Amino acid sequence: MRKHTLIPAALLLALSAAAQAHPGHGVSGLESGLVHPFSGLDHLLTMLAVGLWSWQMGGSARWQGPLTFMLMLAVGGALSWAGFAVPGLETGIAASVVATGMLIAFAMQPGRLAALAVIGAFAVLHGMAHGLEMPGNASGLTYAAGFVLASGLLHAAGLLLGAGQARVRASRLLVRGAGVAISATGVALLGGWV
Repeated sequence: MRKHTLIPAALLLALSAAAQAHPGHGVSGLESGLVHPFSGLDHLLTMLAVGLWSWQMGGSARWQGPLTFMLMLAVGGALSWAGFAVPGLETGIAASVVATGMLIAFAMQPGRLAALAVIGAFAVLHGMAHGLEMPGNASGLTYAAGFVLASGLLHAAGLLLGAGQARVRASRLLVRGAGVAISATGVALLGGWV
């Protein structure tokens, strides 16, 4: 199977579990965690955008960005389970969609530590939301393993989108256009239109 067909297959497999993600159907914490990042446009777009922006930054950012996100995502989940709360969490998450889209659209190249700090901050917010939405009957560790793994798949999809665009003649415009589309969706999420 070719690389470019593996990601859609993995996404379809993960999404197929959503039909059983309701309580009472015997779904494990791992399955619930795997499905959760695909259940909201805000999560899905931010994680794809982190992969795409990491590809756009190049070099070691291509693995450091996604790895930072996944680590800090787990930290955010742990914080929410420990009772920490952030006012306006959903607004912050929608704003992360806008911001990651703009970072791609303007091909922002901040210093590596600044980029990783931004990625980490967004990941903590998303992790807190994942943690708050954990099903009551799920194991926290298996649920976290699921949402971190699913996030990694979405980052990989963003990286592959970036790599695929590198072979296209107008690749920079396409990647930046994807950033604009992501950001516009974030604005719609902020406005409650989506």
